[in-house]
Amino acid sequence: MSVRVCRLHGQHDLRLEVVPEIQPGEGEVSVRIGAAGICGSDLHYFQDGGFGPIRVREPIILGHEAAGTVERLGQGVTGLAVGDRVAVNPSRPCGRCRYCLEGLFQHCLAMRFSGSALRFPHEQGLFRDRVVVQATQCVVVSGGRSIAETACSEPLAVCLHAANRAGELMGARVLVTGAGPIGALCVAVASHRGAAEIVVTDLHDQPLAVARRMGATKTINIAADPRALEVYETDKGHFDMAFECSAAAAAIDAAIRCVRPLGRIVQVGVAGALPVAISALVGKEIAFLGTHRFHAEFTEAARLIDSGVIDVKTIITHSFAPEDLAEAFRVAGDRAQSVKTQLAFS
Repeated sequence: MSVRVCRLHGQHDLRLEVVPEIQPGEGEVSVRIGAAGICGSDLHYFQDGGFGPIRVREPIILGHEAAGTVERLGQGVTGLAVGDRVAVNPSRPCGRCRYCLEGLFQHCLAMRFSGSALRFPHEQGLFRDRVVVQATQCVVVSGGRSIAETACSEPLAVCLHAANRAGELMGARVLVTGAGPIGALCVAVASHRGAAEIVVTDLHDQPLAVARRMGATKTINIAADPRALEVYETDKGHFDMAFECSAAAAAIDAAIRCVRPLGRIVQVGVAGALPVAISALVGKEIAFLGTHRFHAEFTEAARLIDSGVIDVKTIITHSFAPEDLAEAFRVAGDRAQSVKTQLAFS
């Protein structure tokens, strides 16, 4: 049996191809992918050939946000059955390096992450009809939610890890800069964890409307009202913490100006070198924190979606068949209309 894959051959050169199906080996399962989300990193690979120092150096199957149904079991697999609906964890730490032994699995020195060009040869991704993965990468869900919703487990896990880096959110005043899928899910997590106020900024009305439905108490279109955040700058700042999800220099600067002394900024968005107002960070004793992927949070994310505790339907704005790959990536790259665009394989 053949499998359709979405393979990037170079900048703006994304093709739907057919390859032979692979059978699962020991400890592995074959999963029929139902839905897979197009992430910002997928867009960077497609539009720019990479991001930062990470460049595409060989053809790569993209995709790391996916869910599907178990179709075949390899030898020795327990805890899974044919027909199980699963969220597929794209992260495979080695479990043996110094960071894995310290429990810092997201910093594994030999990490294999689906659809990533960091390693060479590249780690092939999940934009395909069927994929063979380790059984341990599969988190079984009840089936009460759609496969499309379950495929949001990976970006939600990113936001849960960011929130864990942020610390206590109960009663906090929170700023979220950037209302793309990660920003919207940071809003949902902050609301779930009891934030008292969640203000969200973006340059477009569509993602801000989604952010409101995810739990934002106020949204601001900075393009339409560039001075709207000034009220939050008085008396050295208003917010206890900020999730910076845009990786835009202006948004980072705004977060520094609007976060109060001893507040925290979690940098979720990723970009290259950017100017940062170090003097303001020092003067207000702000903790500027990085956040990188996730580990245990993936299972938590799948459970939160499966139980309906966090409703992700709102962020899924578009879904395309693999045959419409070019249009899917065009829409996914249009922030004015898309929040989360997915490929629907079956």
